Amino acid sequence: MSELKVNAVVDAAGGNTATINGMTPTADSLQGFRNRIINGDMRIDQRNAGASVTPASGDYTLDRFQAFLSASSKYSVQRDTTAPAGFTNSLKVTSLAATSVASGDYYMIEHKIEGFNVADLAWGTANAKTITLSFQVYSSLTGTFGGAVLNSASNRSYPFTYSVASANTWTTATVTIPGDTSGTWLTNNGTGLYISFSLGMGSTYSGTAGSWAGAQYWSATGAVSVVGTSGATFYLTGVQLEAGSVATPFERRPYGTELALCQRYYQEVIGANGGVNANFEAGITQINFNTQMRSAPTMAEKTVLAQSNTSGVSFDPSLTFGTGFYVAMTAAYWYRRSISTASAEL
Repeated sequence: MSELKVNAVVDAAGGNTATINGMTPTADSLQGFRNRIINGDMRIDQRNAGASVTPASGDYTLDRFQAFLSASSKYSVQRDTTAPAGFTNSLKVTSLAATSVASGDYYMIEHKIEGFNVADLAWGTANAKTITLSFQVYSSLTGTFGGAVLNSASNRSYPFTYSVASANTWTTATVTIPGDTSGTWLTNNGTGLYISFSLGMGSTYSGTAGSWAGAQYWSATGAVSVVGTSGATFYLTGVQLEAGSVATPFERRPYGTELALCQRYYQEVIGANGGVNANFEAGITQINFNTQMRSAPTMAEKTVLAQSNTSGVSFDPSLTFGTGFYVAMTAAYWYRRSISTASAEL
């Protein structure tokens, strides 16, 4: 059994500073949200439950991780059990063809952080804080890989690189990024910042690593192209973004907490509707969400579980809100129980 060691040391000013297992707690860690990434350990996959998917551009795969690609059917994504010590899952990308990446092409996995969750970084001001991005990667390819951090308008970007020296070996990558004192960075329920992990990037969207640019760069120039090799694999897990210049151990939150964080952006809800009188006239049923969503979501019926004398359901967008929604019954509708999806993704 590991031992928790809490020590107090005297700082230069004569005060006491507590350390836990050799790490000095930060304001973020004491508040329980040191890691601004949601589902960074890839445990949650509400949409696909671990099944492999070939995403269209803009599709979310594992929760909070989105695929962007300039041409379809170039790679697949799935939650996988290949993982480093201390983790159970990873996001796996498999290249489906040997794709030549033209100057205007882009292939990547992206994570968006809500503005409310990075407002304290004060980017776009003179008080902009440094951040550290850390993650673990495992690939059949070796070399210098790339990615970037961008603002919501994609006109401020910081390309970065990291190295994978040994194929099919878990490698820890750490990137420290100075806070951007320029540009507009949202601090509301919009996209506070983008993080991209490049799988193959054209020169139009590649820039010099290690400096801020007033351009839309999604990766660093010369980075490895995963989609350039048919059958190449790329695994990602343990993704963490935190304030400060030091990468601390991955922050582990309870599964229920992480699921609720994911459900702010996407969730699946079981609801039942029934007729309101003997004439089977249309009616409305209110269904509550599992957790309050980022904004009024887009609704869709995913799976019908049970039905009787039914011709369908409809969602009234004017009555859909962050805490619940209404389902309207048609005139021929007597009973219907189904799973509905709600998406309020960034």
